[in-house]
Amino acid sequence: MKITIHRGTKEIGGSCIEVWTEKTRILLDFGMPLIEKDGKEFDFNKYKNLKVSELIKNGVLPDIEGLYTSAESMIDAVIISHPHQDHYGLFNYINKDVKCYLGEATHKIIELNNLFTSQEIHIKNYSYFEKEKPFRIGDFIITPYWMDHSAFDSYALLVEAGDKSIFYSGDFRNHGRRAKVFKWFTYNAPQNVDSLLLEGTIIGRESKIFKSETEIENELTEVFAQKGKINLVYTSGQNIDRLVSIYKACNHTGRILVVDVYVATILKELSLFATLPFPSKTFQNVKAFFPYYSSRRLKREGNEKILNEFKSFEITTDEINNQLEKIVMIVRPSMQKDLELIVDIEGGNLIYSMWEGYLLKSDTKKFINYLTDRKFSVYKIHTSGHADISTLKKMVEAVKPKYIIPIHTFAGSEYNKIFSVPIIEMKDREIRQV
Repeated sequence: MKITIHRGTKEIGGSCIEVWTEKTRILLDFGMPLIEKDGKEFDFNKYKNLKVSELIKNGVLPDIEGLYTSAESMIDAVIISHPHQDHYGLFNYINKDVKCYLGEATHKIIELNNLFTSQEIHIKNYSYFEKEKPFRIGDFIITPYWMDHSAFDSYALLVEAGDKSIFYSGDFRNHGRRAKVFKWFTYNAPQNVDSLLLEGTIIGRESKIFKSETEIENELTEVFAQKGKINLVYTSGQNIDRLVSIYKACNHTGRILVVDVYVATILKELSLFATLPFPSKTFQNVKAFFPYYSSRRLKREGNEKILNEFKSFEITTDEINNQLEKIVMIVRPSMQKDLELIVDIEGGNLIYSMWEGYLLKSDTKKFINYLTDRKFSVYKIHTSGHADISTLKKMVEAVKPKYIIPIHTFAGSEYNKIFSVPIIEMKDREIRQV
């Protein structure tokens, strides 16, 4: 078995790992980069009109034979570990004959992103895998292990061929609402694998223990309990753990949770896989809001049925105006036009519940400035979607690898200061025999 990391040995995001034998070749993830070569935020709009050959030349697409066009030796399959774009975001360039393996909920999230964002990634040739159930692709046996992460439906992957094995950690943590999943893993992990490809998103940053989602819930409860204030929460509509924390904090304080049609749809569709609150008869304190821009787009593209699905549970700006103190509303910069219709919004709370790096984006700055100009108090209540140092060590202790290969990190050279297991720091596109 051989391995090459096309992207990820010296950066976070754009994950793409090729593993092969004499007869079979597979990819683990095929993500969009997060940064440019100069360290600036990656902007795909600069490249979207380029041909595949030009994207390869510019380093956006990895140069992989038999992945984009028909060839004598085609890639046998691509496996997606979880539904974050830095792990699947370039999939649309893959030849349609290449098979994709992914979780069912992951596929659902990708399809919903096609409806509500500018993303157009349509996976037609696919099979769903399930946690702890091995499946075969040619010479390989792959076993998915469910992980706690800020993305719903996240997996680590054990890849075996003959007497050799690779364990790809994917992205994971141990302080979310599925922390028990990671604890189970530490008792049931495959052991003595040859190579552990270990994400190190937080390595090289300030070393600290991250807050749990329960602690986030408690902090939110304290803010929501303040009297006479509307509470706006700026968070990712796909961070399901965070949405549950917000919902629970609303229950503790007798507040109404208002979600836009995008978040409402995400929660409803994923409720097929877990117990989640969404605007419905079952969850009377969850209401649906129809923002101007997203509603207009859904109508324009013939998806008005999505709006109709939540019509019975709609809350209008007038109804929000009449009970500001009871409202906790999920917001984003594109909803500023809608917020301007809420007459007495001044003096509320804005809870920023995302990675602080996004605060540097111009649209985020403009949105927060708009609210602070209206005398909003800003609270930063967030926790990482990735493992802290102690959790990374628990992963290593559980898997007992012969060696670790750093991936999904800017600080691969720091691994040998943390782990006693031998570290093999690879370069992008370097080939290694397992």
